[in-house]
Amino acid sequence: MSSAKLVAESGKILDVASKDAPLTVRGLTVSYGNKPAVFSVDASIPAGSMTAIIGPNGAGKSTFLKGALGVVPRLSGEVRIFGKLFEDARDRVAYVPQRASVDWDFPARVIDVVLMGLYGSVGLFRLWRARHREQAMDCLKRVGMADFADRQIGQLSGGQQQRVFLARALAQNAEFYLLDEPFAGVDAATERAIVSVLKELKSEGRTVVCVHHDLSTVAEYFDRVLLINVRRIAEGPVETTFTAENLQETYGGRLAATHIDELHLA
Repeated sequence: MSSAKLVAESGKILDVASKDAPLTVRGLTVSYGNKPAVFSVDASIPAGSMTAIIGPNGAGKSTFLKGALGVVPRLSGEVRIFGKLFEDARDRVAYVPQRASVDWDFPARVIDVVLMGLYGSVGLFRLWRARHREQAMDCLKRVGMADFADRQIGQLSGGQQQRVFLARALAQNAEFYLLDEPFAGVDAATERAIVSVLKELKSEGRTVVCVHHDLSTVAEYFDRVLLINVRRIAEGPVETTFTAENLQETYGGRLAATHIDELHLA
């Protein structure tokens, strides 16, 4: 079984190679009512990687992220962040939710939203100093939104809002970034800007995971994939895992053969 050896520990099987990985999930199950959204999913995200979570609508991609982070309750499963419970590694993780799940009518300026990313170091009483505003402005510059610092967040376009939420995540200075559909509903310029920032994070040795829909950009943007359709279908490097066979199994025939042919896959 390759170099990832399995050993018994406390009566359970653990993956030695991934025990200190940014994310290790074993048997994750999340159910909405009587129907499981994800069922007994295993995954291991190695450090310094950039992973796309892929699958059809309703496959449980977003639920997988939320279940791993405890945003929604888990029916079963074990999750470790850098080998620890999420509560003990929270300051090492940044999460960007779906834009559609955010109340954009909340009265806050762009700079205030980014400053929220500093709560972990500043505290809830928000005794902001000049250096904190400088940090926030640096993050806005990285995503091309510095000129909008004093604009109300609800006045921005969808793509601009997404950039601001990425800036807030950057302000956390995390080691592990999880983004839920960061490219949904954004223009081409915003998508390029976001990809550039994410690749910068990867080059710095940080780890990135994105729920992603556009199959045509997977090989360009990511080095690893996790294919899900309620259950895990496959996980691994793009070159060996992002294949026509795995896509057909993941999408259950809903993906046209002509579409797969256009991807020039193995």
